[in-house]
Amino acid sequence: MITREEHMEIKVYLKQGRSQRWIAKELGISRNTVKKYIESKLDEPGYKKREVISSKLDDYKVFLSKRLADAAPIHLTGTVLYREIKDKGYQGSYSLLTHYLYELRGKKEPEEVVRFETEPGKQMQVDWGQMRGGKEPIHAFITVLGYSRGLFVRFTDNMRYETLEQCHRLAFDYFQGITEEIWYDNMKTVVIERHAYGEGKHRLHQGFYQFAKTMGFIPKLCQPYRPQTKGKVERMVRYVRDNFYNPLATQYSAIDLRVDVDTLNQKVTHWLNHTANTRIHDTTKEKPIDRLKKERSYLKPLGFEVSPEQPAIAQIDSLPVANYDTTPFHHDLAIYDEVVGV
Repeated sequence: MITREEHMEIKVYLKQGRSQRWIAKELGISRNTVKKYIESKLDEPGYKKREVISSKLDDYKVFLSKRLADAAPIHLTGTVLYREIKDKGYQGSYSLLTHYLYELRGKKEPEEVVRFETEPGKQMQVDWGQMRGGKEPIHAFITVLGYSRGLFVRFTDNMRYETLEQCHRLAFDYFQGITEEIWYDNMKTVVIERHAYGEGKHRLHQGFYQFAKTMGFIPKLCQPYRPQTKGKVERMVRYVRDNFYNPLATQYSAIDLRVDVDTLNQKVTHWLNHTANTRIHDTTKEKPIDRLKKERSYLKPLGFEVSPEQPAIAQIDSLPVANYDTTPFHHDLAIYDEVVGV
């Protein structure tokens, strides 16, 4: 029996024009299973939660935790610990032990960072970035298209589910289409329980599950503590903070005002259309707007009307620059840190 998330993926892939053979290969299930659920009249399948598979290391985890605690602050290497638990009867691999030690010590495993490029219309990455904390927080909903590097930003004062869904709609409006996949981290408004139905099979937030199914995209989750999976948008959080939010916040601070969400959203579209998406990207060596014009034909068409509150990126060539405040933001870098509390 497949999970409801897999059932959703089957339905979405069918809408995207994928064959039964392709879907079966992508999901790692048989073609007969795909066919069965395509022909099924059930909107959502039931599921049986899979049992957690035991590890050969389980019997030695208490010993390892106590051994490390007793030895602190002296560092014990994996080689030493491997030898000690082998003497106690451990029959698992050395790599299984090292994976656990990184987890136990709260450290990331060293790995080679491999850049990868995605095909047009394939992927969008989403993240939240906190621009300001305290009683009047400001959060930035940030999305990047994998192929074109087209950037969209929306500022909010909360990260509730309703806000997340509305921000998605605004992003789809802006790009004028929807990608096949959208990548996330551990947002509670996206995923309720990781690996709920087995390794790599996650239980999604009910509202988000329905939203993804309706919009026709496949949600993907990056591995915890592995920002390379979602590296394009991770870098953009810092880019938005340093190149848009901090300069604007310090400009307002200089005249004893505090920037708010409405002001940020009024000004960010101009910045996106005339700065962020028209710069030469370091990796692609092209302007995101130029690559987006190629990518748009690969995006899934919108199933709702475009909001009039913001111009789509494809329309920016006709926007009158004179309608926007083009005052340059120039302050000493130390002021940025003072205002945002770094």
